[in-house]
Amino acid sequence: MPGPAHAKTRPASHKDPVKERQGPDANPLPSAPFRGSSGMRIRALPTILFVALCLTGGAASGGSKTEPPTVRTPPTFFVSGHGWGHGLGMSQYGAYGYAQHGWTYDRIIKHYYTGTTIGQAPIGRVRVLLADKAKQVQIASKSTFQVVDGSGAKHSLDAGNYAVGSSFRVTDPSAPQTKAQALGYPLEFRAGGAALSLNGRAYRGSLQILKLDKGKVRVVNVVGLDFYLRGVVPSEMPKDWAPEALKAQAVAARSYAVSHLHPAGGFDLYPDTRDQVYLGIPHEAPTTTAAVTATAGQVALYKGKVASTYFFSTSGGRTASIQDIYPGSPPVPYLVSVPDPYDSISPYHNWGPYKFSSRMIARKLKVPGKLLDARTVATPSGRVQSVVMTGAKGDVTATGSAVRSAFGLRSTWFQVGVLALGAPAAPVTFGKSTALAGTARGVRSVDLQQRDGDGAWKTVSTLTPRGGAVAPKVKLDQSSKFRLVVGEIASDAIAVAVAPSVTLQLAQSVNGFAGRVRPAAAGTTVTLQRQVGAGWRVALRVQTTAQGRYVAPMDPVPGTYRARVSTKGLSPGFSRLLAVS
Repeated sequence: MPGPAHAKTRPASHKDPVKERQGPDANPLPSAPFRGSSGMRIRALPTILFVALCLTGGAASGGSKTEPPTVRTPPTFFVSGHGWGHGLGMSQYGAYGYAQHGWTYDRIIKHYYTGTTIGQAPIGRVRVLLADKAKQVQIASKSTFQVVDGSGAKHSLDAGNYAVGSSFRVTDPSAPQTKAQALGYPLEFRAGGAALSLNGRAYRGSLQILKLDKGKVRVVNVVGLDFYLRGVVPSEMPKDWAPEALKAQAVAARSYAVSHLHPAGGFDLYPDTRDQVYLGIPHEAPTTTAAVTATAGQVALYKGKVASTYFFSTSGGRTASIQDIYPGSPPVPYLVSVPDPYDSISPYHNWGPYKFSSRMIARKLKVPGKLLDARTVATPSGRVQSVVMTGAKGDVTATGSAVRSAFGLRSTWFQVGVLALGAPAAPVTFGKSTALAGTARGVRSVDLQQRDGDGAWKTVSTLTPRGGAVAPKVKLDQSSKFRLVVGEIASDAIAVAVAPSVTLQLAQSVNGFAGRVRPAAAGTTVTLQRQVGAGWRVALRVQTTAQGRYVAPMDPVPGTYRARVSTKGLSPGFSRLLAVS
């Protein structure tokens, strides 16, 4: 990646975040079924009494005060966050920002490592592992050089390339006709007038060859501490950054190296992200060499001891304390959370949102059953300590680091967002408003979108969640779909069915029934139905006027009646029940 190369921790994960995937729209709600048959015999009744009943199982013009059941979409999960790296110690982009604002390197160091001072390193050279368990390596020089065997004897070598494995032979230059002599290990190749190279890459200092089991060898670069830093600083920070930032990087890298020596294997440091990236002479640059020279031998000290100067790419606005990253660790006075305002120049200051399917999350984190919810437990610096996931068959808890690793997130400073939308299970009566029940957690605002007649999504309102919930009211003239949207992340769509408004009452002018239908349109068919057992039988069909009114002349027999209307673009609508006796 451009910019700072890697964070200083073991193990490290720098995978690119997973890109969002849009989920399919939910299927629309089915229309309410009904049963009936055509026609019935009509007879006169001398007296008619009626009672309006509350309809169950379909939309009615009067409705009920009881809250209707809600259909919810499966939750959509997404992650957004801040920074890149573990967050402990010096933010490299933050150091660059401070340098741009006139801070000197020593002030930058003392800001990120609270309570430290600048002093001199207690060592002058390091041993860096370059190759391990190699069957054979190539060592070369453009000038005459030396190899020292295990007994300390020195042997001169002409310029050129030499293959070195578990055995190495040299010829005595004073007796070139004699048989080549096998040297005892370990070997140390020492440079002459030109630097040595290993497998084509040049390094300062000498190269040690250690013999391992099974005919394999280990190659270690023995090099002066500041010469080592010449190959590290430009590998860890862009060489064209501000000089004071490069100096701060030099002091942090030097301190990190001295405080993280592990000599048990015959070497002190790894050449990669297990310690620091070290790419030798080809990667050196005048600007970073100048930074190393200007801070020659300088390290960060805390109470006289070299500090463990962790560093990383981007903080997101605040660094972490060691207990934020390692909860069981004792506090370290110089590894505490500090503000990092100028880190905002980093392209990784904020990232996301990235959508993850609930199925993927459940599989990777072994959630029992379908994933229903996810909540984070954060540290004071914002880093996630744990994520509690609720499955259909129980809960599971994962650490923030485990979630970061599982999904390739840039840091543990992240939020798990949840989008879900619910709508009434029964159709909404035309002309009436209804509230949608939404979940919008992990965002400051969310857009409510509606699908228009051409199939395009259009934003109808922007909502501010309260307690992670939204309850937008909508008023529709036809059935439609809705969804919640944050950036390019959308919840599954929910269908809101709309039914015509239809009333049913006894007619005043004729013997029979009358009522009104909305939306009004001439020629809309109104089906009058009478309940027979558990089903409904058609009693009469009539047409509406242009004003949506209708009259159904008939002599009703005692029973329970309702009016049904079905129009294009709407679900079937039903009146309240009318009991005639």
